[in-house]
Amino acid sequence: MSLQLLADFSLRPHNTFGFDERARYALRIDSVDAAAALASDARIAGMPWLVLGGGSNIVLTRNFDGVALIVGIAGKRVIGEDDGAWLAEAGAGENWHAFVAWTLAQGMPGLENLALIPGTVGAAPLQNIGAYGLEMGERFERLHAVELATGAHVAFDRETCAFGYRDSFFKREGCGRFMVTSVVFRLPKAWTPRADYADVARALESATTRDAQAIFDAVIAVRRAKLPDWTQLGNAGSFFKNPVIGTQAFDALKAREPNIVSYPQADGTVKLAAGWLIDQCGWKGRGIGGAAVHDRQALVLVNRGGATGAQVLELAEAIKRDVFARFGVELEMEPVCL
Repeated sequence: MSLQLLADFSLRPHNTFGFDERARYALRIDSVDAAAALASDARIAGMPWLVLGGGSNIVLTRNFDGVALIVGIAGKRVIGEDDGAWLAEAGAGENWHAFVAWTLAQGMPGLENLALIPGTVGAAPLQNIGAYGLEMGERFERLHAVELATGAHVAFDRETCAFGYRDSFFKREGCGRFMVTSVVFRLPKAWTPRADYADVARALESATTRDAQAIFDAVIAVRRAKLPDWTQLGNAGSFFKNPVIGTQAFDALKAREPNIVSYPQADGTVKLAAGWLIDQCGWKGRGIGGAAVHDRQALVLVNRGGATGAQVLELAEAIKRDVFARFGVELEMEPVCL
């Protein structure tokens, strides 16, 4: 199989920050066979590669002297069911939000809280995306991938993916080694709504039902009200993880900051609202060059026009310093940095 090798390839349309960086070469991967053939392609032997889906979780700080692999593997289908759930599979290149909408149209609820998250299906397990009381890992059954160095087909179940909070095996030991080709989700027949998140609950007050479609619509309304549209204002969504600290550290922090926003966790730790911490440090609406903190949501860094990845990282480091100086809490970036 011979794929067209694209030289001096612009990555601007392939990252939601809109950074104007370029790759030495690019290949569009539209099938599992094409992914498996990469290992034996002599034209790119020895070159580094960068796997890109929607580019919604990456900060490009320079041109990439290697091969950008643009994943476009399509397809959506129901592959089976049992007494408890339906199994739905999607190609890695499918748009995530469109896939969520499709599952609802098929009468299979369960992913509605994850509506309007940018990016592709294949990227969802890498980040273990989550929002409004649900993490993707809760609905995950398995994924299929290709090991880039060998072309071998590999299947990963939930245990081997080692999901954590915005984390997985693919961001640690498996980083850069695999290309996800499809993902299978287990969608429960005994569906129960997840509508306790305050913003979603408020959006549902005027709804006549609390079915999955109503929650889907409410989540979309909340996200559109709070978060900038990346097609209009470049961003990568939430830029920092919500930090998790121990009970003793939280009690000491609460004594100094009685209004701190926090969420007790089942394991006894406490999750803090990173956006609140950043806002309290006076960063909302401020920036460095073309990079800025969004004026409505302090957790989102934006490209106001002409920003570079280096400016976004400079801004992120300044925010981290201020948050640590005031609260003694270390913020961690969500996006991957090139």
